[in-house]
Amino acid sequence: MAHAHSPDANIYFVPHSSRWPLLGSVALFVLMVGLASWFNEADWGMWTFFVGAAGMIAVLFGWFGDVIRESIAGHYNRQVDTSFRMGMVWFIFSEVMFFAAFFGALFYARQFALPWLGGEGDGVMTNSLLWDSFSTAWPSNGPGAVGGNFQTIPAWGLPLLNTLILLTSGVTITIAHHALKAGHRKPLLIWLGATVVLGCIFLFFQAEEYIHAYRDLNLTLGSGIYGSTFFMLTGFHGAHVTLGTIMLAVIWFRCLKGHFDRDNHFGFEAVAWYWHFVDVVWLGLFMFVYVL
Repeated sequence: MAHAHSPDANIYFVPHSSRWPLLGSVALFVLMVGLASWFNEADWGMWTFFVGAAGMIAVLFGWFGDVIRESIAGHYNRQVDTSFRMGMVWFIFSEVMFFAAFFGALFYARQFALPWLGGEGDGVMTNSLLWDSFSTAWPSNGPGAVGGNFQTIPAWGLPLLNTLILLTSGVTITIAHHALKAGHRKPLLIWLGATVVLGCIFLFFQAEEYIHAYRDLNLTLGSGIYGSTFFMLTGFHGAHVTLGTIMLAVIWFRCLKGHFDRDNHFGFEAVAWYWHFVDVVWLGLFMFVYVL
């Protein structure tokens, strides 16, 4: 079992010097150089990106492995546990602000930019000179019909199904948490495993949705402001679901190895917090991107 508290509650555990921050910086640098070069159609860009991505995965695997071993060894007391909780709270808060910026961009485009381009208020002169026939109806592909005409994805199809999947996953992880606190290992593994499966299903349907959008609806990243905000919001959310699913899978394997007990399981709680955050963000996406 993992023990979150060392015998001396007054001693704050300080880890030894680590190579992981330096290696992580190098891997991230290689990854970003490769990505930028790939976008600029350099022949070596794609492979450099994948080398950097592989390096980042190796660094994270090793770094988190060290943290797990420290936890199992009983180095973490209540002070360290409090620090972990504060760190996770601030991390989730930063993620809230991250998505708030994108929701803000969507709100600005719909409530301010479109009316101005359509000739309302101070945009009367600009509209009459440049975009006399521009329509302020949402969804919009912008002045000049950037990217051509497109169709939107109905809210009551795959988006609704994915909403139900994520809401169900919030229930299953809560049941798993209660099973862990009750010391019931088998239900814990079943319900936590179900959450991982639901996360994978969500990602599968989102990939299907993207394929349908590009292939059949002409809805792409180049489809004006609607296409940009649609893929920006849903794409980043999908990336967060991917990360959350990976974390849930890691926690499932840790539970299988008996790394948590009913009193000391913040690693599980942190991932559960993150997953509920992902659920809430999707509800906002479903309402403001698909429905309204």
